[in-house]
Formats: sequence, structure tokens, C-alpha cells
Amino acid sequence: MVSQNVVVSDAKTGIITVSTVSNSSVFTPTAQKPPTAPGYISVSKKKLLKNLEINGADQSQRLNSWVDSMRASSPTHLKSLSSFSSEEEHNSWIKRHPSALNMFERIIEEARGKQIVMFLDYDGTLSPIVDDPDRAFMTSKMRRTVKKMAKCFPTSIVTGRCIDKVYSFVKLAELYYAGSHGMDIKGPTKGFSRYNKDKPSVLYQPAGDFLPMIDEVYKQLVEKTKSTPGAKVENNKFCLSVHFRCVDEKKWSELASKVRSVVKNYPTLKLSQGRKVFEIRPIIKWNKGKALEFLLESLGETLFGRLLNFIFAYLNSFINNNISS
Repeated sequence: MVSQNVVVSDAKTGIITVSTVSNSSVFTPTAQKPPTAPGYISVSKKKLLKNLEINGADQSQRLNSWVDSMRASSPTHLKSLSSFSSEEEHNSWIKRHPSALNMFERIIEEARGKQIVMFLDYDGTLSPIVDDPDRAFMTSKMRRTVKKMAKCFPTSIVTGRCIDKVYSFVKLAELYYAGSHGMDIKGPTKGFSRYNKDKPSVLYQPAGDFLPMIDEVYKQLVEKTKSTPGAKVENNKFCLSVHFRCVDEKKWSELASKVRSVVKNYPTLKLSQGRKVFEIRPIIKWNKGKALEFLLESLGETLFGRLLNFIFAYLNSFINNNISS
């Protein structure tokens, strides 16, 4: 079993965040009304080019820095507990990332009198990380476990993938789903969950206006990267992923240049990098954290017609996974 780490809040905030690696602050749990329309951030093309480090005379140096970042984010290069330089460093890390299993009683105490809500990532949490993203299947045992969990607590999967793809893996109609990094939210199918028996299914898509652009960029990226062996472009409906897990490391620099050559022509899209994947998303005032807030508010109205005192757990294989970006 992979030991999980936990950040436990004080009694007032009601947050439990669980992950295997954590180096970012925990977002606040205050639920806010979602905007009636997407909140667009005005970004000039010049500023975007600077942010993507694709402009200027030092392009080669910047590209090397980007490739170094790609290499550092690879799981094969991540620091293991056994690689700490000293026992003091190891103990300091453990203190900042205490084991959830060792703090279970405290978690129970924090949850007393509150409605527990579960948020789960998919890749690396419910399924293993695999070379082919289309084959990231969850086991039957894991599916049964999630199904049992959903009977006890409102349960949601929050992922960068599109909802249709994740649902084809999970196949549980009683869950809430927040796909495309929270930009595509859907509640349980009516009649499958006791938390929305008499309510219509939750549905919110703050980046709907970007669909034509995302499809356009997807076609360009497929064409641009087809000459790079191992590269795979995934259309996640409201965002795109370019996977380089199966790309020879010597080709990473070339692939990064190809991806950025496409994205630079779309100033309302942003390019970021995850674990052996490039992510292309709309620049809007929305992220996974906002999606969690929206779901908590929807759950409050669904359960008892008012907001509740929630405590929620977010299980993720890598906690700096765009919660607030």
C-alpha cells in the first residue's frame, strides 16, 4: 500500500487534503457562487509570449530550461525518501507531510459533526500511471471500493481528462465528475445517488465558448507532432494534453518547440507542463479549486437546501496538480 500524507486543518476550516507529495498551500474551502459567464483574463499576446518563454534572443537557453523542467517533473527523476541527504532533512519532510494513516484518529475528530465529501483524482490515484493514457484502466477492486465510498459520502472525481473518457473507465453513475481541469462539471445520473434524488443533475461548463478553438488547436497539434515518435495528443474537450511519456528524451526539446509554435498563436490559451505531459487550457478565472467550491455549494443545496459545515478530502497522487492554477 502506498502511504498517504495529509494536511489537516483546524476545526474551523474543515479541510483534509491527502496526497503522496505536497508542496503547495491548501486552498480555502469557502464556497462561492460560480460566475454566470466565464471570467476571462485579459492577456496581451506579448505578455503571453513572455510567459511561455518563446520570444527573444535567448530562446535556446530558455528551451533548455524548459526541457530541464520536463526532466525534473518526470516520476523517474522525483526525489525518493531514501535520497534525502540527512536524517534531519528526512524528519523535516515527514513533519511537513504526516501520514494520514498515522493521523486517522485526528481526522475522525476533525470530521465529527460535519458532512464528509470525497474528491478523487483519477490518473495515479484510482488507476496506475501508464504509457498509453487510453489504457489507464482502474481495477474491479478499486471500482467496488469507490462504489462503497459513494454510498457513505458524496464522491467526485476531479481530473484533467474529459468526463466521457473518465466515465468510460470508472462506469459509476452515482458519482460527481469534474473533467477538463474542472471546466466540465456533471452530477450523478438522476436516481443513482441518494444525494440528488429530487434534483436535476448538476451541469456547469464555464469554458463553453472555447470549444471551437480547442478543436482547431487539437488538429494543428496532431499534425505538428505526428513526426515525433511516441507523442500523443489527447482532446479533453475543454483542454488538450500532449503526452511525451513515450517520447525519447533526446526529442523532448524538439517536441516542446513544436507545441509552443502552435500555442503562441492563441493568446487566450495557456501552456503548462505536468508529469510528462503538456497541458493547453483556456485562460479563464476557473480551476480545480473553483470546481470543488462549486460542487460543495451544489451539494449543500442538494442535501438540505442550504450550505452545510463540510469537511472534505482531496486524494491526489501529486498535490500541486493545478488546484489553483
